[in-house]
Amino acid sequence: MELKELEEQLMGCESCNFRKDCFAPVGWYGNPESPIVFVGEGPGGVEDEYGCPLIGPSGQLLDKALWAAKMTRDRVLTTNVIKCRPKNNRTPDIAEASHCAKLWLEKELNIIQPKVVVALGGVAMHFLGNPDMRITRDRGQWFRTEQGFDCIATFHPAYLLRLSGRELVKAKWDVYYDLVAARERAEKFAPEYNFMSEEATKLFTIFKKRY
Repeated sequence: MELKELEEQLMGCESCNFRKDCFAPVGWYGNPESPIVFVGEGPGGVEDEYGCPLIGPSGQLLDKALWAAKMTRDRVLTTNVIKCRPKNNRTPDIAEASHCAKLWLEKELNIIQPKVVVALGGVAMHFLGNPDMRITRDRGQWFRTEQGFDCIATFHPAYLLRLSGRELVKAKWDVYYDLVAARERAEKFAPEYNFMSEEATKLFTIFKKRY
């Protein structure tokens, strides 16, 4: 199976109640040949409208962090654990996240076979790692996913948007170092791969509102 076929199947998914409260599932974006995949939590309102993961305010902050770490969105691949926007943007529980991820994320990763996976935030870290992990304690540490991928967790950019002052400065540096570590490990497996385009990816010129 290829990603295009998987995406066609995803668009017809009605396996949980989340589908009732969104425009449509949100798949993935980026280069499927990328040795690094970034996994977020799930789509918010802007993502649901445009059909692109991490395109809203937190995604724009992620783009800046990637640029600082010498990566651009068109050269990596971004996706989410949850494919449909939960009502009121609530955080999905472990069972909900696992249900969706086993249907779609695991298949994505099996097709892409990335060398490195970056878990953005606690929901992604809990699925890719285990529910006992804590993002404030375990971010920046490498672990192996159940599928056998090297994974590192870092703060979700939405978390950074809620911080200010010294806490924000420290968290931004933590994310920067985590992203650099992820790129450097991926480079060891794919030394010829170019992780960065000359310009940042302009997602709002690629995606239009779905409604």
